[in-house]
Amino acid sequence: MKIRWKLRIAAAQREVWTGAQLRRLLADKAGLELSAASVSALLTKEPTQVKLSTLAALCTALECDPNDLFEVDTTPVEQPVRPPQSVAEPKAVSSGGRSMPPL
Repeated sequence: MKIRWKLRIAAAQREVWTGAQLRRLLADKAGLELSAASVSALLTKEPTQVKLSTLAALCTALECDPNDLFEVDTTPVEQPVRPPQSVAEPKAVSSGGRSMPPL
């Protein structure tokens, strides 16, 4: 499964071009105070996780819904086919003409 983060596109479609603009919108419309570094990271990098409260604030500030902020590809990922592994039986080893007991 792949997730594509589209915050920058969603912001640009709403004439929000900088992190400072987004930060102001988040504070004014959603009451969320984020650091400049956090807003910059949201705009420039794909986050590994996003708090639901942050997601809700982004949607409120940009007047959008979560589908505008990320895209989920649910196409099943094919697993590589592994050749079957044969399980070899332990062989009895003889010592002085006598066979060893089974393992």
